[in-house]
Amino acid sequence: MAQEDLITDPALLSVLDAAARARQQSLAILDLLEDYHQQTASSSSPPSDEATLEQQLALSKQQKVLHTHLAQLRGLNKKAILNTRTTKQETTEARQEIDSLHLQLQNLYYEQSHLRGEIAGCEGYDHRHRTLPMAPISDFLSTHPEHAESSEHDLTIARIHDEHKARLELEEQRLHLVKRKEALERETKGKRDELAKLDGDIERWLGGQEAVRKVFEAKERKVAAQKEKEGGQQGGSQTPQV
Repeated sequence: MAQEDLITDPALLSVLDAAARARQQSLAILDLLEDYHQQTASSSSPPSDEATLEQQLALSKQQKVLHTHLAQLRGLNKKAILNTRTTKQETTEARQEIDSLHLQLQNLYYEQSHLRGEIAGCEGYDHRHRTLPMAPISDFLSTHPEHAESSEHDLTIARIHDEHKARLELEEQRLHLVKRKEALERETKGKRDELAKLDGDIERWLGGQEAVRKVFEAKERKVAAQKEKEGGQQGGSQTPQV
């Protein structure tokens, strides 16, 4: 493959073209010098001053052309070097941008992997509403027909809200019953205390009655004994004398 086929940049091609022209001009000068030396060596007499001057003028003209080509080549070479530096800078900046984009891409891959893991965790999470005892869907739809066309997600949310509302109502009823129970317990305790006090009063009354009865019984026994004693005395005084 030729060098021209490998290089496609116009600036570099112009440098190669100028270098080729400078090379051809250098070869032409060398050929001119070689012809002059051959003519001098083959001639028996030295060249005339006019021929020498003509040869020098031709050589000087060719040298000026060569200097022109060399100056053009230096300018193109300097421009190519500057372009190369600019290209290197642009390449470095492009590489840095690519590295930054590659890093961002890696971060996106990592974030994507993390989000997929989170999604899988959410999809596989054992939500409490799955085990939450709620009313069957048919019963819920019979009382809330407006959700008949709702999606599964919206229907589940509506059922949870309905269950929450029902439980709040039941909790309110439970608290009301608890308060009523506490009031009944206080009332029962008051009546129990009142009955206990009444039992104490009855026991004290019964105890007092027993004491009174015992007093009366003692008096009755005393009276009876007195009567028996008096009866015995009377009977002894009426016994006939022998």
